[in-house]
Amino acid sequence: MKRIATLTLLLAAGSALAAPFPDGNPKTGKKLFDQYKCNSCHKDKMGGDGSAIFTRRDHRVTSPQGMLEQMTMCSGALGKSLTPQEQQHLGAYLNQRYYKFK
Repeated sequence: MKRIATLTLLLAAGSALAAPFPDGNPKTGKKLFDQYKCNSCHKDKMGGDGSAIFTRRDHRVTSPQGMLEQMTMCSGALGKSLTPQEQQHLGAYLNQRYYKFK
């Protein structure tokens, strides 16, 4: 019984590590990204379409938790308040497109 419990915990931990935004849908995240004009501030800072902010060497986001914290800051700057579900969708999109956190 003890081995089964240990195996179950290991599998759950592995799944959590493999999917940093397990409740998010990247396609929905892309729609939200466009709807909320998430790149509007990035364009001013980086030029072009603003996406270079995600790939620059000194990017601030280095973990899934860091991404959630940055989303909260950015959404406040845009006058938005993201729901936890919206954060999951946006996180899934940004992770798939740029970050590749595991």
